[in-house]
Amino acid sequence: MQIVVDAVRVTYTDDITEQEAKIYATDEIMEWAKKDKLVDAIMIKGFKDYVTIEAHEKSPIRRIRRITGYLSETSNFNAAKLAELKDRQASIG
Repeated sequence: MQIVVDAVRVTYTDDITEQEAKIYATDEIMEWAKKDKLVDAIMIKGFKDYVTIEAHEKSPIRRIRRITGYLSETSNFNAAKLAELKDRQASIG
């Protein structure tokens, strides 16, 4: 079964109620938020007296560029490096 809690896709097994899934998911999302991390998906499985919760981190894509031998994110570039990157992209495309 599947629901969405705070924009996070939550999948859970039949032996977990929707209300229980929402509670477990909300707690898990809050625990990740304490660590400044975002959750992409949660899987909740029930088995007898046990519940397992598997959460996957939402991982933003970072662009790393190499200009004059240094690897860096473009957000760290100064004006000269941004201009150099723009020139290189213009010559390619």
